[in-house]
Amino acid sequence: MQAQRVVFSRPNEVELETFEFDPTPGPHEILLRTLTSIISAGTELACLTGLEGWARLPFNPGYGSIGEVMAVGPEVKEVQVGDRVFTYGKHASHDKARVLALKVPAGLDPVYAVFVRMANVSLTALRVGRPELGDRVAVIGMGLVGNFAAQLCQLAGCEVLAIDLLEARLERARACGLARTVNAQVTDPAEAVKEWTSGKGCELVIEAGGTAQGALLGAELAGKQGEVVLLGSPRAPLETNVTDLLRRIHLWQHGCVTFRGAHEWRYPVHEDPQGFTKHSLERNARILLRLLAEGRLQVEPLLTHRLPPERCAEAYAGLRDRPEEFVGVVFDWRKESLKR
Repeated sequence: MQAQRVVFSRPNEVELETFEFDPTPGPHEILLRTLTSIISAGTELACLTGLEGWARLPFNPGYGSIGEVMAVGPEVKEVQVGDRVFTYGKHASHDKARVLALKVPAGLDPVYAVFVRMANVSLTALRVGRPELGDRVAVIGMGLVGNFAAQLCQLAGCEVLAIDLLEARLERARACGLARTVNAQVTDPAEAVKEWTSGKGCELVIEAGGTAQGALLGAELAGKQGEVVLLGSPRAPLETNVTDLLRRIHLWQHGCVTFRGAHEWRYPVHEDPQGFTKHSLERNARILLRLLAEGRLQVEPLLTHRLPPERCAEAYAGLRDRPEEFVGVVFDWRKESLKR
C-alpha cells in the first residue's frame, strides 16, 4: 500500500514523500494508522543538520506517536484492532509498533496524549536524581522536556525554579503552574538561587537545555552535596577551564556536588514481570498517561502548533529559527480532524 512519511532528504531540507508500505504485521508487530506524532526539537534538529553521529540522510525522523490499531501479529496479546495506542513511532501515516505499545486512556485526545513521549524523557530525571518532598529544584531550559521535568518535580512535592532565556517559554511555564521563574537574560540565575535558598543552593538541579553551558551553570546552582542531573544531550562544543567544575564535584568546601546522566535508555523498555527491576520505559509511560488523563500534568499551554504533515518544512524551520513561538509541535495525520 502507499503511505506518506516525513523525510530529511539533505541537511536542513524536509519534505513529505509517498512510499510503498507493507501492511502485513510480523508475529510480534502491531500495524498502526497514525493519528498524531510529536517532534522532539533537540534530537530531530540535530539529525536534520546532518550532525555527525545522529542520523544518516536521507532519514525518516520520528520520536513518538499515537496510532489506531489496524492489525496485529499472531503473538500480540495486549492490544486489539481498534485500540488507540502510544508508541515510539515515526512521522508517517502508517507504521508498525515494535518497541512499545500502550493503550491510551479513554477520552484522552491524541493531540495531547502524544506529549507522553517527551514527558517520558523528563521523568528519567526524577528516577536518576531522586528529588524528595521539600527539596528546592532548579530546572534549566523550559522546552518540553524541561517544562515536564519541572511539573513532575512539583507533583513530587518539591519547590521548583524554572530558568530560561526566552520570556515566552517562561510564560508557558507559569501557565503550567510553575510560578517561580527566572529569565536568565535579565537576572543572574546564581544570584536568584542564592536569594531563594538563603545562600544554601539547590538540592537538585536539572539541566534540560542540552548545553554544556547549562551543565556548568548547574554546578553553580547546586548546594552542598547537591545533585546536577543532565537531562539534555549536549551537542555544540565548548572550550573552557574545567578546574572549578572539578573542584565543585570533588572538594567538600566547594560542595561535593554529584553529576548524574539521565538518558532514558538506561532503563529497560518493558516492565519486569518478576519485579526485580522497578523502573522501565513502559512503567514510566503508564504513569504519565494516567497523569495526563487526570489533568495533573499540564499540556495545553505547551501545544503551540498542530499541523498537517504537508507543512513539515514549516514546522522544523519554526523550531530552529523561532523557538520563542514553536515549542510543542504535533503533526495531525487525520485529514478529517483538520477540516473542523
